[in-house]
Amino acid sequence: MAFSVSFLIVLGLICRNVGLTYSKSQLIRLDEDNWSDMLTGEWLVEFYAPWCPACKALQPLWEEFSTWSKDLGVSVAQVDITNSPGLSGRFMVTALPTIFHVINGEFRRYTGSRDRESFMSFVEDQKWKTVEPISNWKYPSSVQMSIVAYFFKLSQGLRLIHNTLTIEYGLPQWGSYLIFALVTIFLGALLGMIMVCLIDYIWPPKLPQKSPKGKSEKGGGDDVAEESDEADEEIPEEDLIDEQATETNAIRKRKARKAD
Repeated sequence: MAFSVSFLIVLGLICRNVGLTYSKSQLIRLDEDNWSDMLTGEWLVEFYAPWCPACKALQPLWEEFSTWSKDLGVSVAQVDITNSPGLSGRFMVTALPTIFHVINGEFRRYTGSRDRESFMSFVEDQKWKTVEPISNWKYPSSVQMSIVAYFFKLSQGLRLIHNTLTIEYGLPQWGSYLIFALVTIFLGALLGMIMVCLIDYIWPPKLPQKSPKGKSEKGGGDDVAEESDEADEEIPEEDLIDEQATETNAIRKRKARKAD
């Protein structure tokens, strides 16, 4: 009986201490809607997934480290990439867990040891200054990375649709792929028609200008008359005499044949 009472007291103290530890947690959850909060101030942000074993091992330590956030003047946050796939594309997360140090919009990847002392030293001793920030074209707030994030979200949505068709409705995988192919062809044709209509509306084709029939006919008659007059004027007199002589000779030959 005494052993049971002692065991319950010890268990109660352990639960109390654990509860106090996690009640002090200052961990911030970031997602697609509030991720831009990290662009101001100093942050340490972990990207994780619930199914990742390394992330599960780091979770208690990250929770404990967040309790020192106020003393260090840094915000400690987490991003669940299963709920925010667009952020994994925006930050080009290729391994889990991935930790970023952010200060006033400058992003650096943390590659040190994953323990509380290393995290605190990285912030307190400003060791982040020895790490090169990521290049400008990879900045998560840039336009190109926003486009990448959109495609990551789109791919996640397509994956959910594929799982719904194959798991919930029992459709074979080839049937799901066939539906995606037909939808892609239809959307491509529709987008092409819309683009053609917009181009015709903005830059309409120019029709050839037709002249009135009366003017064209009169103009044509005048041109023919002028050409015939010019041709008559250009014939030399010697040619005319030769033509008349040949005509008279032809008439004489006809008369001689008749007399015979």
